[in-house]
Parts: sequence; C-alpha cells; structure tokens
Amino acid sequence: MNGVKAPAERAEPRRTGGASGLMKAGAVMAAGTVVSRVTGFLRTLVMAAAIGAGTLNDSYQVANVLPTMIYFLVGGGALNAVFVPQLVRAMKEDEDGGEAYANRLLTLVVVVLAGVTAVCVLAAPLLVRLMSPDIASDPRRMAVTVAFARYCLPTIFFMGAHLVLGQILNARGRFGAMMWTPVLNNVVIIAAFGGFIWAFGGFTDSGVGPSTITPQGVRLLGLGTLIGLAVQALAMLPYLREAGFRLRLRFDFRGHGLGRAMGLAKWTLLFVLANHVGMTVVIQLATKAGTLAERAGHLGSGITAYNYGQLLWQMPQAIITVSVMTAVLPRIARAAQEGDAAAVRDDLSYGLRTSAVAIVPCAFAFLALGVPMASTLYFGSGAEGASGIGHVLMAFGLGLIPYSVQYVVLRGFYAYEDTRTPFYNTVIVAVVNAAASGLCFALLPPRWAVAGMAASYGLAYAVGVGVAWRRLRGRLGGDLDGARVLRTYARLVAAAAPAALVGGGAAYAVTRALGGGVWGSLAALLAGGGVLLGVFVAVARRMRLPEFDAMAGMVRGRLGR
Repeated sequence: MNGVKAPAERAEPRRTGGASGLMKAGAVMAAGTVVSRVTGFLRTLVMAAAIGAGTLNDSYQVANVLPTMIYFLVGGGALNAVFVPQLVRAMKEDEDGGEAYANRLLTLVVVVLAGVTAVCVLAAPLLVRLMSPDIASDPRRMAVTVAFARYCLPTIFFMGAHLVLGQILNARGRFGAMMWTPVLNNVVIIAAFGGFIWAFGGFTDSGVGPSTITPQGVRLLGLGTLIGLAVQALAMLPYLREAGFRLRLRFDFRGHGLGRAMGLAKWTLLFVLANHVGMTVVIQLATKAGTLAERAGHLGSGITAYNYGQLLWQMPQAIITVSVMTAVLPRIARAAQEGDAAAVRDDLSYGLRTSAVAIVPCAFAFLALGVPMASTLYFGSGAEGASGIGHVLMAFGLGLIPYSVQYVVLRGFYAYEDTRTPFYNTVIVAVVNAAASGLCFALLPPRWAVAGMAASYGLAYAVGVGVAWRRLRGRLGGDLDGARVLRTYARLVAAAAPAALVGGGAAYAVTRALGGGVWGSLAALLAGGGVLLGVFVAVARRMRLPEFDAMAGMVRGRLGR
C-alpha cells in the first residue's frame, strides 16, 4: 500500500547513514549507557548499604523522585520528544544550521526551570504531602523527607540544562555526551553515600532510620545528590565547544518557531501529567505498603524495593532499545518530514526486531533469576531487604517486552510531530496501572503488594501496546511490518522460555545446597545464568533467526573473533 514493498521483499534500512551508521552510533551510546548503568547500580548498592531498603530509604526515594516528576511535568517530556524533530528541521532549513533556534530553546528552558525550581523548594512540604500521605502522618519521617526534598528539588534546573544541551548535540549527530556524562553524577553520589558509611557505619551495623539519622547525615546525602546533577549538566559544555556550537542566551522568542513547538508540546505535557498521576498513586500505595510490611517485620517491601527492582529491570531497555532508537530518531524524523512512510516503517521494524534479541531473554532472566540477582547485588541492605527487591524484580520480569515495544512505537508518532496520540495512549496505561495497583494493595498482604504493583506495570504496557500499534499502523497506511515483527518475537520467546525454566531450576538447586546468603546467591546466579544463556543461544541458533545472527556477528566482531 502507498508504494510500499511487500514484507518479504524488504531489506534493512539503506539510506544515508544506514544500518551500519546506526550500529556505530548505537555502539557509542550503548558503551556510555553500560558504564552509566553500571555506575548507577553501584550507586544503588551503596545507597542500600548506607541506609537500607526500609522506610528511611523510602523517604529518600520520594524526595529524589519529586524533581524528576516535576521536571518532566513542566517540559522535560516535550524537550525529549518534540524538540528533536524541531532541531532537525531548524538545522535543515535555517541558514545558521539551527544554532539560533537552539540557543532560544536553551534560554527558554533556563528561565522557566529556574522559576519552577525556586517555587518548588519553597513548596517542598506540600509536595511531600501530596506524594505520600503516609509519610506526612509521621512528623519525624516528614521532617527528614522534606529536608531531603529541599536538597533534591534544585536538580530540576540541572536536569533541564543537561537534556537540552544533549539534544542539541544529538541533532548534530553527536550522541556520546548525553550517555557518558551521567557517569559523573553517579560517581559523586557514590562518594556521598560512601562518605556516609565511613562516618556513620553501614546499615547492617547502624540500623539507621528516620528517627535516628542526624542532620549532618541528611545534609551529606542531600548535597551529594544536588552536586552530582550539577556536575552532569556542566560537563556537557566542553562537548558543545568541540562541536563548534556557540552558547549564548537569546530572548527573541517570537516569530521563530518556538510557539509552534510549544503547541505540539501541550499534548506531551498532558502525556506526562497522565503518567505522573498513575505514578503518584503507585508511590502512595507502595510507601503505605512498605510501612505496614516493616511493622510486621518484613523489610524491602516498599517504594525502595519497587524503584531498585525497576532500575535493574530497565537496564536492557536503556542499553539496547534507547541507544538504537536515539540513533534512529533523527533519521525517522527526516523521513516523516519527506513523507516517506516506508522508510519510517522499516526503521521502526528494525528497531523493534534488533532490540528484541536482548530484551526478550533478559525479561525471562529477570523472571527466573530475580531473587539471586537482587540478593547478590543488594546484600548490603540485609538478606530480607535484598530478597524483597528480588521478588519485585521477578514481578516486573516479562513486562519488559511490552515496555520496550511501547517505547519504539511511540517514537513513530513523535516523528510525525503527533503528541496527542501518545497522550491518549498514556492515559490508558496510567489508568490500567493505577487500577491494577490499587487492587493489589487491597487484595494482597502488605509484604506482596508492591510485587503485585510491579506486575501491574507490565500489564498496563501490554494494553497500551495493543492500542498504540493499531493507531500507528493506520498512520503508516495499514502496514507496520507486523507479521515479520511478531514472528521474530514469537521465536525469541520460544527460545527464552525453556531457557528460563532450566536456568531457574539450576539456580534453585544451588540455593538449596548453599543457602540464600550472598555467596550462595552469587553461585546460584552464575549457575542459573550460565545455563539460561547456553540454552537460549542453542535454541536460537537452531531457529536461524537473522536478527540473532546479526547480533552474534556484531559481538564476535567486537571481541575480535
């Protein structure tokens, strides 16, 4: 339809900056993302070792998520989704290669976020109360959480600066800086929490909680969080100079296209608002469940377990899917502007199938090996806290597949500067997630309620994918290469499911023999992971999946074999 070849005849994308260029750009970003994610995990490990996985860490998590939610609510989502196509358009059409447009955008972001940051710091008690009535009901926890929030909220400004500078570089084909600079943030925060351990002792020794942490301890952790984001943003400046971009403030906003971009961004704002409403419901329920579970003697069953499990679960998405699509997005935007629906479709299909080679087996690995994985990584928070994180990770598990697919599919709408459809889709996801999470809180014991909420997250994205897929297929003339994509995912699931069953059984046997301590968990993870990977590779090879063969060839090339 519309001059598009039949699925069987299609080749991989071959336009200028084709698949090999995408792989090269994706490899640079993946390397940065791997280091960033590894240091990010080290950060959470040190956090757990310093303040555990109970109510004190829940307070820190609520304070630390506030700036991210507010930042995306006031424009971060629009910057990420709307302004990349606009920057590409400005580079193509403006005589100065889009430099003036980028500087106007940067100025607008700096002015707006500076004002928003000041208001939010003053309103910190109200924001904490809105996020968690359970925390607000305990005066000591409330005081500690508000103190954390007042250190964390100024990071709103630095998040915005980092993102807009990174998108300016991305639009110029320089993708590495945005993936590598978060490493500096992680290093600073690791140093701050490491300093806390040095000064006050680890959690297993101190048992520090909201009623026992000192003002000096709160100050150390809060300042470390703030300085980390500031360093991350400022580190972008040398990359801009290297790219030849002249940074200057410009207040001549009128008549230069920003109004049109803001018109598009209104739907992204509503998109983020809908998402945050669902997220707020989960935070409120998870902090309450964590408090009830801790009173019953079960640590690691609150919002900290949810966030740490989600962070680990999202790692394959960040390394593979985000890296691939960040490289593809400017090219998809150009194809959409040129009216080349076939090119848009082929790039989306390529992104879905290529990322699936890693996403599908990782999803099953989380389901099979979640507990030994978390018990190995988060042993510093205590055995029960680490086990609680592991159960949440298992519950997230298979939801990684629709979560990754949704991310890729929505890039198709953004390429056409359609932000209204993603908004409606996100409303559906948020409603399903909030409703299912509420049922889990009402029906499950507090110890398992957060694990149920993690499973609800994947369920919500599965529903969202079905809706988004149908709408994007209609946008592209009724063909989204669905048969080919579905066949790839089905064959990968057929390879990963038995691998997870055998690998999970091996891990269970090792745990029974050696116990669930850190060394027993490590042995179970290595044994189960090795078996799972071996079985998956063997089955996938027999299926002769072209995407798997391409990925394996790339890995062998990187290893010099």
